[in-house]
Amino acid sequence: MKKFAMIAAFLATPLAAQEPVNITPDMMSVTVETAQGPVEISRIQDNDNRLTGDFSMTSRPCPNFCIQPMVPAPGVTPIGELEMLGFLNDPDVVVMDGRVRPDFRGGAIPGAVNVPYTEAADRLHELGCEPDFDGFICDGPDVKSVALYCNGPWCGQSPTAARRMIEAGFPAEKIYYYRGGMQVWRALGLTVTQAE
Repeated sequence: MKKFAMIAAFLATPLAAQEPVNITPDMMSVTVETAQGPVEISRIQDNDNRLTGDFSMTSRPCPNFCIQPMVPAPGVTPIGELEMLGFLNDPDVVVMDGRVRPDFRGGAIPGAVNVPYTEAADRLHELGCEPDFDGFICDGPDVKSVALYCNGPWCGQSPTAARRMIEAGFPAEKIYYYRGGMQVWRALGLTVTQAE
């Protein structure tokens, strides 16, 4: 009988209330326009949520997975999540996922365009640059800025893209680098596109 009373008391106890998980104290979510329509970016509301899968790994071998600098090339500006959220709604900035296509298809920041790091220096015309014999001319008024990211602080794909873009003529001061990448984005419980 004592066992039954303990079980009944346990079942009658309410579960801990879930506290809201905002992005900032004043911001619950951000809606961004994507090629597939509007997407609301918010944080996962389960207070007990835990990171799992590849992005929960902490010790990938270096090389190739070495910790990247905050500034991958002189003149590039490092940014965080709030700046990235702002850029997603800025028509003068292209949010560029520098990862290889299979990684992008596994989930990305909503609204990002996939330009694998191996192609970034050859696709500057998509940012408003004019082709030239030695690369690109990127000083016109229609040249967009770019916010680059990849898998996380240990991923060299977007830093490599930034350096190659600069070598091809893209101005470093128009490049923003989100070093946290998908690992930190996911760790914060922010919305990710569905895997294809």
